Amino acid sequence: MALVKIVYASLTGNTEEIADIVAEAFENEGLDVEINECTQVDAEDFLEADICVVGTYTYDEGALPDDIVDFYEDLKELDLTGKLYGVVGSGDTFYEMFCSCVDDFDRVFSQTGATKGAESVKVDLAAEEEDIVRLEAFASELASKITE
Repeated sequence: MALVKIVYASLTGNTEEIADIVAEAFENEGLDVEINECTQVDAEDFLEADICVVGTYTYDEGALPDDIVDFYEDLKELDLTGKLYGVVGSGDTFYEMFCSCVDDFDRVFSQTGATKGAESVKVDLAAEEEDIVRLEAFASELASKITE
């Protein structure tokens, strides 16, 4: 069975909740899921996965969260050719650089040779009902590509 690894950084709990929603959606698709906070795993753990997902928040004016910087830097060094990836995250539309760290991870994943399996999902603060629908569709799209 295909393995999904979800790694997230969360300060307020919003991104953890987003990661949990995505994990449940993957499980509903019949996939094995491992979900971890970013300081508890290494980027190399993605080498074991079929689908790699990062959930991150964007801090202040577009800053990468301190707790995921090492993971981000290590991810740049990996060859993830043959893997699917997706990125989700939370931010605050008050800031001009809304969810820019989601875009940062998207760029890094594309440099690893992994294939983008679904469009990134950006959530304003906490996930509302329409966000949950988009997050579930994100997981469904990724899952459909692994089973094709």
